[in-house]
Amino acid sequence: MNKTILIVDDEERMRFLIDAYLKKEGFNVLQAENGKDALKIFKENTVELVVLDIMMPVMDGWTTCKEIRKISQVPVIMLTAKAEDEDQILGFELGTDNYVTKPFSPKLLVAKVKALLKRAYPDENNQDNFFDGLYINEKAHETKINDEDIYLSPKEFELLSYFAKNKGMVLSREQILDSVWGIDYYGDLRTVDTHIKRLREKLGEKAYLISTVRGTGYKFEMKGHA
Repeated sequence: MNKTILIVDDEERMRFLIDAYLKKEGFNVLQAENGKDALKIFKENTVELVVLDIMMPVMDGWTTCKEIRKISQVPVIMLTAKAEDEDQILGFELGTDNYVTKPFSPKLLVAKVKALLKRAYPDENNQDNFFDGLYINEKAHETKINDEDIYLSPKEFELLSYFAKNKGMVLSREQILDSVWGIDYYGDLRTVDTHIKRLREKLGEKAYLISTVRGTGYKFEMKGHA
């Protein structure tokens, strides 16, 4: 079944341009011209990814993303006319998964959409993984601690899965950024630290699984394992 993408932008020309490129790739597309309308459409439909502009009337992208995160962990790509690190860090703290700075190539946006969907909704039959009471099911996008669900954003889940797949290896911030965000991502390395901080907070008593390797990066390991 084809994935459904919600485009939220007050510029009609921009919406229809993105719409055309996404439909050409086989996606179902819904449109909204502001955050208020977007939330209504989001609640009434099954949406797998949101392309969200920041500067909009009625309800801006920041507020819309915050409201979406109250009810869903669906992947969100922000469209912004600003490329400042502070804006991107704020977006990531609100739960944004990726950024595209205007003006942009529609083909690049489609590539980011595909990559994010592939990571958020893996097709392969991944095996379940258990780490000191932490349970990760990649196919179901499910995480539990001692049989209790914990809710991670798509990017947080991808980050945790990346650590689990590289258990016992010391990973630099550059490696993590390239592998989880993609080599075309030009954000600050602080993005990695911000997401790991949030991930550790959600892991609670299992936060020790992700240890800091001073001067190098991070390492995922269980108690009593090297």
